[in-house]
Amino acid sequence: MTSNAILNLADASNMSAAHIVREQGPEHDRWQAVVARDAREDGNFVFAVSSTGVYCRPSCAARRPRRENVEFFAGPSEAEKAGYRACLRCLPKAGGGNGPAETVKAICRYIEHHLDEPVTLARLGREFRLSPFHLQRKFKAALGITPRAYADSCRMNQLKSNLRAGHSVTRSLYDAGYSSSSRLYERTASQLGMTPDKYRRGAIAAPIRYTFTDSPLGRMLIAATDKGICAIQFADSDDELEHGLRHEFPFANRRRDDEAMRNWKKDLLSQMGGKNLKSELPLDIQATAFQRRVWAYLQKIPFGETRSYAAVAKGIGQPTATRAVARACATNRLAVAIPCHRVVRKGGEMGGYRWGVERKKALLELEQA
Repeated sequence: MTSNAILNLADASNMSAAHIVREQGPEHDRWQAVVARDAREDGNFVFAVSSTGVYCRPSCAARRPRRENVEFFAGPSEAEKAGYRACLRCLPKAGGGNGPAETVKAICRYIEHHLDEPVTLARLGREFRLSPFHLQRKFKAALGITPRAYADSCRMNQLKSNLRAGHSVTRSLYDAGYSSSSRLYERTASQLGMTPDKYRRGAIAAPIRYTFTDSPLGRMLIAATDKGICAIQFADSDDELEHGLRHEFPFANRRRDDEAMRNWKKDLLSQMGGKNLKSELPLDIQATAFQRRVWAYLQKIPFGETRSYAAVAKGIGQPTATRAVARACATNRLAVAIPCHRVVRKGGEMGGYRWGVERKKALLELEQA
C-alpha cells in the first residue's frame, strides 16, 4: 500500500544497449519516455510492472523497473482490466492541476521526505494550510488510510529494502526513520512475519520449503516457513513460479520438498474442489494491520459467495477505504487460503486479480459449481 518503494527493482540502465536498438516502434518510444521520466507523456499512456502488479505514469519518480517486466497500456482502465493497481506515488488516475489529488500527492511526498521526524496532523496542517481534521479526511478519502498509516507503510517498505540490501538491522531501522529499536522491534517483526534479522538473512538464510503441483488454474506453487504457508501462487510454468518466490525472498534458503508439503498440497486442491477442510491451514502472514483486517474478513466470506470491495470496506468499519481494500487484495500472496478472488466490483464485474482475471473467474466458477 505504499509508494516510495513500489518499483524496488534494478535501474533501467542495466538493460543492454543491444536490447534498446532491437526494440522499435511505439513501445520503444514509450520506454524512452519512462527512462526519461517525461511528464509530457503523462495522460498519453501508463506503464505496468509485472513483478509488482502496479501501473504508473511515465513521469513516476520511483526507481525504474527492468524493461522485460514492463508492458504499456493506453490508460488506467486498460491496466486495471489486466489486473494491475494504481501506483500510490504518482497517482496515475488523478488529473492535472491543483485539485485534491495533487494536494494528497504533495502530502505523500512531504511524508516520504520526513520519515525520520514525527509528522503529526498539526504539522501537516500548518505545512499545507489545512485544518488537521480536513487534511486527514481529504487524505483518507483519496488513499483509504491515514497519513500516519501511510508513513508507517513507507518506513516498513524502506526497512525491507534496506534489509534485502544486506544492511544491519540497526542501520536499517534508523535509515528507515524508526527512532529506536527496542519497542519497534516486536512491531516490525509482526509486520514482516518474522524478526527483522531473520528477514535480512532470509531474507538471507530463513528456510523456506516449496513444492509445485497441477491445479485447475494451471501450475501452483506452495511455499512455507517454519510457521506455516507463506506463499500460494499460480503461473503457467514452474520457472515463473520460482522467479516470483525468489523475488519475494531473494536470500532465503529455498528448498524444494515435495514430500513435506504433500498434505498441504492435498488440502489446498481439495479446498479448490469444494470440500471443507477439517482444520484451518497454518499461515505465515506478513501484513500491515489494515491488510490483516481485510484478509481476516475475506476468510469469513462463505464458500461460493462474493462481496464487493465497498462491502468489504464497510464490513471492516472503514466504508471510505474501498481503494485500500482493493490494494490489500492485490498484495495478497496466499491465493485460495486468503480468498481475495471472492471480492468483485459493485456491479458484479470481476475486477483485478494478482494471478489473472481468467483464473479468478475460473476459481469462482469452481466454487459456485
